[in-house]
Amino acid sequence: MTMKSFGLASLAALLIAVPAWGHHSHANYELNEFLELDATVTQVMWINPHVWLYVDVEKEDGTTSTWALEGGSVAALTRGGWRRDSLAVGDEIHVRCHHLKDGDDGCLLGYISTPDGRITDKEFD
Repeated sequence: MTMKSFGLASLAALLIAVPAWGHHSHANYELNEFLELDATVTQVMWINPHVWLYVDVEKEDGTTSTWALEGGSVAALTRGGWRRDSLAVGDEIHVRCHHLKDGDDGCLLGYISTPDGRITDKEFD
């Protein structure tokens, strides 16, 4: 292979990879700190490119707000031992996650645990 061919092949590989870098940006989350929440699962969306959990969280004033929690891909979670039925609507969970920078009700998931110990701090991203 000539240097010119090698250079063109390298450039092509780089150009193909650049869109993937943008897709996996988590710039909208506070990645340097964790937020902990107690919540009730209201919906599990086991879809690509990212699994989403929707949960109800009780606020200090007694009202409830729905949070959107972003997880990893189906393939990554499956490799980590998760299954589509690992969490179900109505499950009470404790979440450790990275909050949205704008303060809205959403997080990038880190760890989840349940009171009965079914899931003990298995990484969800």
